[in-house]
Amino acid sequence: MNILILGAAGFIGTNLAIELSKSKDNNLTLVDKSREYFVPEIKKTNVNIVDCCLDSDMDYSILQGQDVVFHLVSTVIPTNSNQHITQDIKTNVIFSSILFESCVRYGVKKVIFISSGGTVYGKDVVCPISEDMPTNPITSYGIQKITIEKLLFLYNYMYGLDYRIIRLSNPYGPYQRPNGLLGAVTTFTYNALKELPIYVYGDGSVIRDFIYIDDVIRGIMNIFLHDSKHKVYNLGSGYGTSINELIETISSVLSCKLNLIYKDSRTVDVPVNYLNINRYETEFGKLNSLSLRDGIKRTADFFICNRFFVTS
Repeated sequence: MNILILGAAGFIGTNLAIELSKSKDNNLTLVDKSREYFVPEIKKTNVNIVDCCLDSDMDYSILQGQDVVFHLVSTVIPTNSNQHITQDIKTNVIFSSILFESCVRYGVKKVIFISSGGTVYGKDVVCPISEDMPTNPITSYGIQKITIEKLLFLYNYMYGLDYRIIRLSNPYGPYQRPNGLLGAVTTFTYNALKELPIYVYGDGSVIRDFIYIDDVIRGIMNIFLHDSKHKVYNLGSGYGTSINELIETISSVLSCKLNLIYKDSRTVDVPVNYLNINRYETEFGKLNSLSLRDGIKRTADFFICNRFFVTS
């Protein structure tokens, strides 16, 4: 199978590429802005790495001959997406529209889009959040994600372009950069190991759905490989953990006291968000996601064994 991953050098893309490259039946084309971003583990004989801009000026001819396209591209993150709304919508939504149009032109069979279970639903929800809950995002990031979802529905309706949407919660683990912009578990764990400050926005009562990256990849692979019944799936641990609970768990696992700095709460943070994954588990079986304690330990072990990854 010929598979193209856009945004392949990122956290999810790296882990997904490592998994997909295990099968010699897969021919992978991995696309990101620079080949310097890619880790050595994905440089295999069935992998082709392409340097390419990931915007509307992209050379869409790379879609020719591809069976499946994974769309992992986003130029913004939830916490800063409300700062440049118009420009970010142009960059991400217009790019996605041209991408889907090009997929139709080049005969791509299926698009798999990683959306956001943490932002598309908004504040007025009942947790655990199911896929049929109304979507009222309070960030431009969430609006972009749900708009791209609707574009996929439209291109399927108009041209028959098959697709799957994965509304992902908060993944963490190996190959996620601990820069504080995304991934509280990863960043807090790294900062704890390095004895760096850990910034907490608000009083730590915010509740999130944290899922270890191996469980994410297993879930994506199930949705990708099977003739699934639905187009949209939540993917998370299925339970909520407060930031305070996360802090206590990291401190316990690493046997250390954390250097916590509390800052004002942010308007972009919904108070409670965790996902109902019944649709996924009914179709593919129990996810049985890794416990937060074990996930933190594996993440810490990765940092200790791969110091090159976090030297900056």
